[in-house]
Amino acid sequence: MNKILLVEDSIDSYQLVERALGGAYEIQWAQNLHDAFQMVQGGIFDLILLDVMLPDGEGYKLCSVLQADPALSQIPVIFLTAKNSVSDKVLGFSVGADDYIPKPFDPLELRARIEAKLRKKQKDATQSDIIRIGDIEINKSTQSVCIKDQPNNERIELTPIEFKILLMLTKTPGKVFSRDEILSHVWGENIHVYTRSVDTHVSKLRKKIAPFSNYIQSVHGSGYRFHIDKTDPLAKTDIGLSSRLY
Repeated sequence: MNKILLVEDSIDSYQLVERALGGAYEIQWAQNLHDAFQMVQGGIFDLILLDVMLPDGEGYKLCSVLQADPALSQIPVIFLTAKNSVSDKVLGFSVGADDYIPKPFDPLELRARIEAKLRKKQKDATQSDIIRIGDIEINKSTQSVCIKDQPNNERIELTPIEFKILLMLTKTPGKVFSRDEILSHVWGENIHVYTRSVDTHVSKLRKKIAPFSNYIQSVHGSGYRFHIDKTDPLAKTDIGLSSRLY
């Protein structure tokens, strides 16, 4: 069940929200900015409903703080407030709000907007875990690799080591990673493995991702890189989705 934090000092508003959501969500209630910030730091919330006028300040401040924190900035924030002028709304969006709903609100509209924001959040999270290179699809969350043009989207069985190497190389196409860098990232700092073990795993990885094996290139005396030939008809890429691999 999705968890929602309602930051609101009015018990009447709290009860209206609780009735509007009809038990479909777990609602936690903070009555001021201080408590809200403590709760956000101590728990995981899928969405925040935030009033502007609170006993210890304005909700705009909390929204700004959340946006400045990489660990919290992905939580959708919907202002739910009696302040409904155009300037209020502009300020709300300028500090990072995902939506702005004036009071009094329609319960069905509130629920619909919450559902829309949660769907978008889920979609964004799913897309951020996927890299598409040619007809290869790499899914970080399931740690799977598929070739999309094969019957039934054939899944390639990679070992955990091979999967980590592929992720590392595709994160920064064109960058050359030394064998020592690959060893440190994939195996860990305190694990003693021969550097030539990298060559063995890369060789096996290349065979498994054929006909895309040429994308993993050896750089003499240096290491390996992932290079995409733009003239290659297979090189349909969506590398931008790899920004959150690590």
